[in-house]
Amino acid sequence: METRRITVLSAGLGVPSSSRLLADQLAASARRQLGDAGYEVRVDVVELRDLAVDIANNFVTGYAAPRLAEVIAGVEDSDGIIAVTPVFSASYSGLFKSFIDVLDPKSLDGKAVLLGATGGTDRHQMVLDYAMRPLFTYLRTRITQTSVFAGPQDWGNTDDGASPLSVRVDRAAGELARLLSGEQPHRKADAMESLPFEQLLAGITAGR
Repeated sequence: METRRITVLSAGLGVPSSSRLLADQLAASARRQLGDAGYEVRVDVVELRDLAVDIANNFVTGYAAPRLAEVIAGVEDSDGIIAVTPVFSASYSGLFKSFIDVLDPKSLDGKAVLLGATGGTDRHQMVLDYAMRPLFTYLRTRITQTSVFAGPQDWGNTDDGASPLSVRVDRAAGELARLLSGEQPHRKADAMESLPFEQLLAGITAGR
């Protein structure tokens, strides 16, 4: 059974935070739908607030502390990313952007990404299309068509136990699951690097 690794980035500041709640729902739905498709799924959740000091120090020293370095390596090794941030001043949070800035931009090339945001009013949902999507497009990721914004009104259930938020979550997670199905772009190089030296040399000789 093939494995798909998803790293969840939550930039919420509170405990608990609405950003973490949304991130957990997206991850659970993606895990379920990938499982139904026959994949084993590993989900790693990263609370960026726990790394705030390490992220700041990285900008000053150019050195990633062990805990931050481990998270960066995890992001680089993942197949997909679920990124959720609260909205501040009509954009993603400074903490969220700072973490993205400490990553090697090339490490995100080709990764499947699902975007989410939370805020106090629906007017903030434009952040998804006007701030987050351009950022991850620049990083050459594969972004799901559906992004998910959750406001205060989204955390209550309707009389039948369903909510519009759950519908959006399942739709977006389903799109992520489809992006993660089949051959993954960034795994091609990994497969070549794992070949024995003799096979690599034979391939080079044959190409002459």
